[in-house]
Amino acid sequence: MTPSLILLRGLPGSGKTTLAFLLSENKTYPMFSVDDYFTDENTGVYHFRFQDNHLAYKQCQERTENAMQKECLKIFVHNTFTMDWEIEPYFKMAAKYGYAVFVLTVENYHGNLNSHAVSQAQLQKMAEKYKVKLW
Repeated sequence: MTPSLILLRGLPGSGKTTLAFLLSENKTYPMFSVDDYFTDENTGVYHFRFQDNHLAYKQCQERTENAMQKECLKIFVHNTFTMDWEIEPYFKMAAKYGYAVFVLTVENYHGNLNSHAVSQAQLQKMAEKYKVKLW
C-alpha cells in the first residue's frame, strides 16, 4: 500500500483538527499542525505569537518529514493552507518520500466559531486569498 499524506485545509473553525483526529483514528497515525507550536503540551492552552509564525511552519514541516522518514503509512496535516506557499513544501516532501497526497477542504457548514479568536475581518481576508484547485 502506498503511504499517504492527507492535507486538511480550511479556515479557522471549519473543523480541521476534529476531522484530523477522527481520520487518524484517535492519533493512531500522526497528525500535525502549525497550531501545535503555539499550544502548551501540558495545559493545552493556545497562545499565538505572530513573530514566531515562521518557526511554527518550520516545525510542522519538520515533524511531517520526520514521520515520512519513519515510513508512517498515513500522515495528517491540518492547517489553513490558504496560499500556495503554505502547501507547496508538503507536495515536495511527498514526492521525495513516495507519498500519495490527498487534499481535503473542510467547510464550515456547521457554523462553528474558531477557537483561536480570529476576528471576522481576518477570516474574510483569509477567505479572499483561499483558492480551490478543482483540476
